[in-house]
Amino acid sequence: MSRIIDAHQHFWDIERFTYPWMSPDDPVLYRNYLPSDLKPLMKVVDRTVFVQANHDLEENEWVLGLADEHDFIAGVVGWVDLTSPDVDEQLARFASHPKFVGIRHITHDEPDDDWIVRDDVVRGLRSVQAHGLTFDLLFRPQHLKHVPSLVRALPDLPMVIDHIAKPRIREGVMDGWLDDMRIAASFETVHCKISGLITEADHTSWTFKDLKPFVDQVIALFGFERLMLGSDWPVCNLAGDYHAVFAAFADCIGTLDGPDHDNLMAGTARRFYKLPD
Repeated sequence: MSRIIDAHQHFWDIERFTYPWMSPDDPVLYRNYLPSDLKPLMKVVDRTVFVQANHDLEENEWVLGLADEHDFIAGVVGWVDLTSPDVDEQLARFASHPKFVGIRHITHDEPDDDWIVRDDVVRGLRSVQAHGLTFDLLFRPQHLKHVPSLVRALPDLPMVIDHIAKPRIREGVMDGWLDDMRIAASFETVHCKISGLITEADHTSWTFKDLKPFVDQVIALFGFERLMLGSDWPVCNLAGDYHAVFAAFADCIGTLDGPDHDNLMAGTARRFYKLPD
């Protein structure tokens, strides 16, 4: 593997921000993860896309500052309050930065599984669409049913399903997930990240054979022109490390060359997030 864009990674600073989804009792995650920690690990990766880890506008400012300092951070997927009457002003505050490429909300932690299709949320997503940005869908399988409604309401909003919607890899269960992913993949504006897989498998005993059936399905559904790779670092450290993630990708995918290789490794992420060559 070479010339890879890691389309999904995070930084955080536990002194600067509060992360409600992270426990202080977690010895793996509850520490700072910064560009100086990631850069030495990027043996096969050229550039990365940061994805928000917090519902805080100031995280956008902080990471855009990091992106200004570190060329390898090619894009920033930030956060705005989609339900706010001021969402357009929030977007305008960041959209002019050349590395601000999209928005994400930690949707799968909302108590309401239908949150993403609420009227006020869709109104906010229309503002994201109007600013020419993208949207990352942080879904679990039960949220995939909303993809058709989102596409109908937002036909010009490029969307990407993070972590292949977190199917039940540990149990090897595809029921429900596969049918809804097939429908989601039928919409050309919907893309998918092969990311976050090892943390959905058994953290201590997974092998690439646990991941491969799910990877094979999304390749068949989306094709390489709508798939991208992401490490989900440092969350991946719960079940492996940066090298293990990309080694698992290589084992799952096998030998690729030509356009398929180029799209999966970098081309899809570059086009989707409008990253410079």
